Amino acid sequence: MSIKTKLSLSISLIVAAILALNMLFSQLSSREAHEAALDQQTQSIAEQLVLTLELLEKTRSSMDAELGEKLWIAAMAALQKLGPNIETISNEQLRALSEELALDDLTLWQRIDGEVQSVKSSNSDEIGLRSASWDYWDKAFHQLFDLKPVSVGRGQTLLHYWSGPINFATSDPSDINKWGYYYDGSANYMVNTIVNAGDNFSYDLVNGTNEVIRTLMEQQSSVLEIAGFDPQYFGEKPILKMKKGIPVYNLDVRDVPFGSYSYRNPSEDTVDIQQALLSGQARTATFSTQGKELLRVFLPIQADKPYVIGVTFDKLELEAPLRKQLSTHAWISLGLVLFTMAASYFIAGYMLRSIHQIMQKVNEMAAGNFNATISIQNKDELGILAARVNSMGIHLHQFTTQLQASARELESTKQYLESFVGHTSDAIHVVDLEGRMLQVNPAFESLYGWSSEEAVGWIPTHIPPEHAPAHAALYEHVKNGGSVTDYESTHCMKNGHSIDVSMTISPIRDEEGAIVAIATITRNITSRKQSEEMLRRSEKLSVVGQLAAGVAHEVRNPLTTIYGFVQLQKEGGRLSPAHLELMLAELDQINRIVSEFLVFSKPSASRMETLHVEELLKDICTLMESEAKKCGAQLRLLKLTEPLPLIMGVDHQLKQVFVNVVKNGLEAMSGLGGELRIEIDAPADSSELTLRFMDQGIGILPEDLARIGEPFFTRKPSGNGLGVMVCQQIIAEHHGSMTFDSSPGEGTCVEIRLPARLPHSELPAIS
Repeated sequence: MSIKTKLSLSISLIVAAILALNMLFSQLSSREAHEAALDQQTQSIAEQLVLTLELLEKTRSSMDAELGEKLWIAAMAALQKLGPNIETISNEQLRALSEELALDDLTLWQRIDGEVQSVKSSNSDEIGLRSASWDYWDKAFHQLFDLKPVSVGRGQTLLHYWSGPINFATSDPSDINKWGYYYDGSANYMVNTIVNAGDNFSYDLVNGTNEVIRTLMEQQSSVLEIAGFDPQYFGEKPILKMKKGIPVYNLDVRDVPFGSYSYRNPSEDTVDIQQALLSGQARTATFSTQGKELLRVFLPIQADKPYVIGVTFDKLELEAPLRKQLSTHAWISLGLVLFTMAASYFIAGYMLRSIHQIMQKVNEMAAGNFNATISIQNKDELGILAARVNSMGIHLHQFTTQLQASARELESTKQYLESFVGHTSDAIHVVDLEGRMLQVNPAFESLYGWSSEEAVGWIPTHIPPEHAPAHAALYEHVKNGGSVTDYESTHCMKNGHSIDVSMTISPIRDEEGAIVAIATITRNITSRKQSEEMLRRSEKLSVVGQLAAGVAHEVRNPLTTIYGFVQLQKEGGRLSPAHLELMLAELDQINRIVSEFLVFSKPSASRMETLHVEELLKDICTLMESEAKKCGAQLRLLKLTEPLPLIMGVDHQLKQVFVNVVKNGLEAMSGLGGELRIEIDAPADSSELTLRFMDQGIGILPEDLARIGEPFFTRKPSGNGLGVMVCQQIIAEHHGSMTFDSSPGEGTCVEIRLPARLPHSELPAIS
């Protein structure tokens, strides 16, 4: 893409960004104004509804009170005309009296066996009604019969009189009536005066408010519905009364007393209504129903009781002006961006003519022609740049000639060094002053296992942690101008194995003499170290053989005398045969164990036989039980596999190994107590028998664990460092392996693996 195009696009993008920000701020401002207008519109609706409700409530209350007083007066007049005894009164008389008093119905009630019921009436449908299920109406009736003021919190209370709220009639659920009840104790019945309120009252709280709501919705096209919620009943189960077999939703307990509630969202609306009522502030909620995105605003108001007005808007209709405004701004902005792009493209072409000439000169210089010149006479920055480029061409021609000569010399030196580094058998690597690998040769890859791609840029980790401080000191010495020659250490290969190496470390300096890197030449001396170690061990084993032979001969001489004495005792019959047999068996065992010391100088012949390892270990546990008690420990033998295979071996040699391992474990647990666990396992997919001796002793340090089996190495005050070495030799002669795993403070696990005698399917059972 050319600079001309980039410049045009850059200017266009800047203009587009400015226009986009303008659209964003304009949209935000319009949305805030729209939301403010919505709040004002909703508040205006609420204020009109409040005024309507207050006016209708005041009118309703006035008419309700006036009607209640008329019913009270009519009830007292009816009592005077009817007399005190209900038995002397007929239903025809009540019909005539109700017409005379301009009542719709006249009913007489009595309290019979604690239950209030209608006995006589001008309307036959009103006879036989019982008030037990009428909630607070029943309570009011009992208070009248008890000559107490009615205190149910509803209706109108006068002297010996109570009038309930306007509601649906029980005898005819299609009628809306007003009832009055009078009882002063002068008669054996309560007078119930009834007037129909449907025609002359029409329950204005509902009808009048709904009329106002219809007018408001006609004026606001985005308003879908307006509902008046009664927080006391909304969200609760509707209170329905069965009147003449028809379920009736009484007017005074409706959750939506006025308006419409067809876009229902009851679970969330219940929460919003209660929060709006508690906070006294408007709340807004959005939801989807009937395929529409809706916005509902909840406004708490106070009329005769608390209400919450819910105004539901069509969100798409509500936001239509904003979308139209955004679309208009977008089209205008797009036109301005296109105009800016075209204008800036032509202006940039005019301004970049000089730059094109300079670029042509630079291209020729890049191709090796440094003699071409630029003819720009401008006095501005481009003219100065053209003069500088001409001067640069002259100097580059001179420098190029010198560089070509130097390059030929450097190429020759490079080839020599690359041949030396690439073909030497010593590993060479170069690191910067921060320790990051810069270069390695093929010998380094062969020695350590890391490829050149893996090593370059990597901070080496082939130095073991225990040698890291010494290596850091060496590198600091080299950074300060020194050098290191034939330093021997241990490194780790990529596969985790350790090797012995000899290192020569030297600094690398730049042309000013400053140290910029460090080169290390490493030679593998592992074979030499192993040869030296084998020589040392060979010398130690020679000494061990001599010591073992001397000790064995010194011990066997007195054993011969004891053996003969026991035989004489057996022949004389002074001791029981059982005791003598036991003594002889123990002496034989001692003789065999001592004889094994000769293995270091002159191994004795032993006969291999088929053995049950479990039986050998049981004997060892019996033999070592007293030693375990002395150490405060317990021996536990476990079989992890059934049945166990047989092995080929020499029983007294294996017993010597087991005794040595168990004794070492018990000594490690001395004073600590615990359990020495012996596990016998023969996995089905293995041809080996595995023995694990796990103690709970003090454990072995890592540096000591590496020296296990070395002659004369021991940490015991009275030890000679030969036990483990003898055990390892015995297990090796049985074609097995012996490994150690330990952590300080966590105990030691000795694992012995021996080849199995038979496949599992052919093994005899061991009880």
